[in-house]
Parts: sequence; C-alpha cells; structure tokens
Amino acid sequence: MSSPTAPIASQSDPIRDVVRFERVGLRYGRGPEILSDVNMRLAHGSFTFLTGPSGAGKSTLLKLCYMALKQSRGLINLFEKDISVMSRTEEQATKRKIGVVLQDFRLIDHLSVFENVALPLRVSGENRADYTQDIVELLHWVGLDHRMNAMPQTLSGGEQQRAAIARAVIAKPDLLIADEPTGNVDPAIGRRLLRLFSEMNRMGTTVIIATHDVSLIREMQADILRIEKGRLLSGLNDEAHL
Repeated sequence: MSSPTAPIASQSDPIRDVVRFERVGLRYGRGPEILSDVNMRLAHGSFTFLTGPSGAGKSTLLKLCYMALKQSRGLINLFEKDISVMSRTEEQATKRKIGVVLQDFRLIDHLSVFENVALPLRVSGENRADYTQDIVELLHWVGLDHRMNAMPQTLSGGEQQRAAIARAVIAKPDLLIADEPTGNVDPAIGRRLLRLFSEMNRMGTTVIIATHDVSLIREMQADILRIEKGRLLSGLNDEAHL
C-alpha cells in the first residue's frame, strides 16, 4: 500500500465540536480531585497533542473522552451531545465513532492479528469479503503484513502496539484517541505511524495523541495541550513548554 488513504477515509458529516469540556472535575470517592476545572474543545478535523509529566492526568483525561470514566462534575459533550443524558443506545452509538489506542493494547489472545484488526468491522456486521483487502493493505502499511496470522502472545511489544493502532483506525473513526502510540516502536516506525494519523486527520478524523515524545510533536504543526497536576493548559506552541 503506497499510502494509507484507502482504508481510512472518514465518511461522517461535519460538526462543529467533536469534544467539549466545561469546568470538568474528576475525583474518586471523597479523595482530592485528579482533574480540576478542565476546559477543552476539540474542533471537528483538529489534530492535538496532549503533553505533560507522568502522573499529571493525561490518560485520565483521555478516558473521559471515550467514556471509560465519568466526570464528577462539569459538562462533557461528545459530537455535540451531553454524555450525562445519553441513553445506553446513544452511548454505544457514540463509542462506535471513536477509535482508541491504549498503552496496554488489549488484543484478544485467541484471535490472530488479522482477526483482532477486523473485530470492529465484525461487530458492526460487515462481511469479511468486503473488508479483507482493506485490512491486508493497512497491515502492510504498519509493517505487519507478514504477521497477520500470528497470535498476539507471539508478537513483540512494538508489533502489538501496531496491531492495536490498526484495529483502532480500520473502522474509519470520527475521533481517534491515542495514548502514547509510539512508545514501543523505533523512530522510523513512529514517523510512519504519524503519517497514518496525519492522513486520517486530512480525511476528516479528529485526532488527539498523548505523548512524551517531543520529536513526534516537532514533526508537524498541531495544537498542543499540556496538563500539569490535573489542570489543563493550552496554547503552548513553543518548545520551551514541551
């Protein structure tokens, strides 16, 4: 596959804000707030890097974005809908619009690489004959075409990460959320994955990537958000803040 265009074009209708937080706070039980007064807007078609020290709240913020956690206070809108009043059906439909790359990968051990990547399409009811070529091309793009029949436990950490990324993008999500997506790959593969994310963004996907990798951020012009001690800072486009 000479470019990643074919398997990732977005088909959704444009909206103004894909994600909007207003004075969002999160705490567990009666403990102190982990996130405090977070205001954030991810416009349709935007590309954002989320930075900050370990333990500052990056992963927690991303979990709120894909509804793995519920806020303790404040407003979260996804695709211009208040998540607090979504029905279960609406919540499931919203989650299907989101691709997520997690640090622990969460590949299914008894499924091959091909089957893991195909899982979002199988769940949505698509026929294998309709998506096989897209998966083969995408696995070639991420350098796993020779491992498509391998089982997850036989893969290296970097290979598992690339399989998880392929699974996250194959269904052409409207929103892609990636938590340290290049943490286990070499710089050349990292740049290749960034090109994939950039092409997805060019085709309409809204992208937010949490990363410690300053070199990754320098590869492209993008919005930068920094989180420190549970508070979100924005507009930090100079390297002194990275």
